Amino acid sequence: MKLDLREILVTPGARLPFGQALDAGRLGFSQVKEYNGPVTASGEIVNTAGVLTARGSIDAEMTCWCDRCGAEFRLCKHVDVDAPIVPDTEEADEGEAFVLEGDWLDLDDLLETVFILNMDTKFLCREDCKGLCPSCGKNLNDGPCGCRPEPDPRFAVLEQLLDK
Repeated sequence: MKLDLREILVTPGARLPFGQALDAGRLGFSQVKEYNGPVTASGEIVNTAGVLTARGSIDAEMTCWCDRCGAEFRLCKHVDVDAPIVPDTEEADEGEAFVLEGDWLDLDDLLETVFILNMDTKFLCREDCKGLCPSCGKNLNDGPCGCRPEPDPRFAVLEQLLDK
């Protein structure tokens, strides 16, 4: 959705509210199996002494796969939005702020970018997930497996002494 910001560009203290659902198809992560409802965003664009800022939040509920054990789990993600918006000039550094296209702001682009940049790098079913046994593949969160730990190859010579 494109927002026309002409009304608030020249009026310090002006606010323009927004609320929308994001396209979950554009928020693709290999660890996300599905979104369990719409990804919603709400907030406002604020003109503070001529400086525009998008403030608000994005909320999503999703079913994910754990990066360590592969189990499915539900994740509720809340992202706070606080993004500066600058006019389209040659000095505008797109890496630090979102750029206006004339008097228009591509709100979808801003919200999707903020959501993606704030997503976790690892999706874990729980903080202390133990993962899978590298030998037999058992989920170690369910308890220990019956595999004997492989000896450290640096101590192989000493193990031969114990065998005698």
